[in-house]
Amino acid sequence: MTEPAHYFAGKRSVSRKLALQALYRWQLNCGPWQDLVLEFGDAEDMPKADREYFRELVEGVCGSRETLDTQLSSWLDRKPELLDPIEHAVLLIGLFELTSKPEVPYRVAINEAINLSKRFGATDGHKFVNAVLDRAAREVRPHEH
Repeated sequence: MTEPAHYFAGKRSVSRKLALQALYRWQLNCGPWQDLVLEFGDAEDMPKADREYFRELVEGVCGSRETLDTQLSSWLDRKPELLDPIEHAVLLIGLFELTSKPEVPYRVAINEAINLSKRFGATDGHKFVNAVLDRAAREVRPHEH
């Protein structure tokens, strides 16, 4: 029996939420990405997540943070390290998906980032995230616009 598409979409949304929490922690207390995967492997929501996608997000963002921050800098009005850690983590996840996960439509990557920032970020942080990732998507995925 195959699962409906929304089943996988929901599992990926939970994976993104857990990745946000892991990357937030990582920004405050840097360490190997493998430690984050182990630490969050027993998270309460992990059974509802796509565990492999969570690992890909954490490994991908941690492994390419400098490149992602360099790219983000061109769409920001401040240095990435001056961003709120939640918004920074959301932008890193969103940009990683835009640049490294072509199977994820750009609108999905942006909407998921907006939803995370609405849920966990500052009051109007989602507007900032939307603007930054929209500019990013126009450059890194011009064929989808």
